[in-house]
Amino acid sequence: MMNALQLGRRVAAPAWRRSMASVAEDGPIGFVGLGNMGAPMARNLIKAGRKVVAFDVNEAMLASLTSAGATAAASPAAVVAQARTVVTMLPSIPAVRQVYLGENGLLGASRAGDLFIDCSTIEPATAQEVATAVQARGASLVDAPVSGGTIGAEQATLTFMVGGTEESVRIAQVLLSLMGKKSVHCGDVGMGTAAKLCNNLVLGISMAAVCEGHALADRLGLDQKKLADILNTSSGRCWSSDTYNPCPGVMEGVPSARGYSGGFACDLMIKDLGLASAAAHSSKTKLALPLGSLALQLYSLMSMHGAGNKDFSGLYKFIVEAQKQ
Repeated sequence: MMNALQLGRRVAAPAWRRSMASVAEDGPIGFVGLGNMGAPMARNLIKAGRKVVAFDVNEAMLASLTSAGATAAASPAAVVAQARTVVTMLPSIPAVRQVYLGENGLLGASRAGDLFIDCSTIEPATAQEVATAVQARGASLVDAPVSGGTIGAEQATLTFMVGGTEESVRIAQVLLSLMGKKSVHCGDVGMGTAAKLCNNLVLGISMAAVCEGHALADRLGLDQKKLADILNTSSGRCWSSDTYNPCPGVMEGVPSARGYSGGFACDLMIKDLGLASAAAHSSKTKLALPLGSLALQLYSLMSMHGAGNKDFSGLYKFIVEAQKQ
């Protein structure tokens, strides 16, 4: 029979774990990466009353967030020195490695019990590599890439796909709930990223299909708003059509209504489709992604013609104009 001392040892969480949960609930939050997604996510933390300590290599983006109430830090290391829980939203694998593992990086100043939430879209293997380095410091990491685009980031309606231990994910969800409407625990570290790559593979393909459908409507003289109404109430319905329509004049408040500025850059979609392809080829049994490969070619052509920094829904404009030449 278990005595009271043994029961206490079994039930009581380590002090640093209790501290991690407490900090996530009401301590300062670090945020590294203030791009089109990261900046509005950080603003939502501020709107929720949380103190945010932020860093970005782009000084203008950092200044914009400090004007909204954040405290600026000089480096990722300076962020974690002031905040025991840190969110990162970074554009590439090299950026993730630099921020976590590089000089003046997060791990150099981290302590046992710190919690890192990486919302970047990277390879599952990279998420696991960084998580191993974090664990060696006595800290925890969850990978929590997002779906919902810049609109979801601004409106705090993102969906987070989360990988990590049950306990770390539970603690992270305290913060994720302030930046999104849903979080799904997908499994161990790396599985959130795996889910994101699957999601963006489908997104890239579906957006290409919607763009081609509207391009065909343009050639046939069909009213684009009528086509969108039909798509959105029939079997062609999808997020790319009913929430993020790529055809100018169909929908307000989306990149197609403002010259494809802001949003999710074409070059980032190229990156994500490339990551999905690499993951498929490196799986134990290699998997061909024929539709994904075709979509990747289309976005690559769009980028080669100078629109890599435009929202990926600008593929509609590229398809229509390229074939009129």
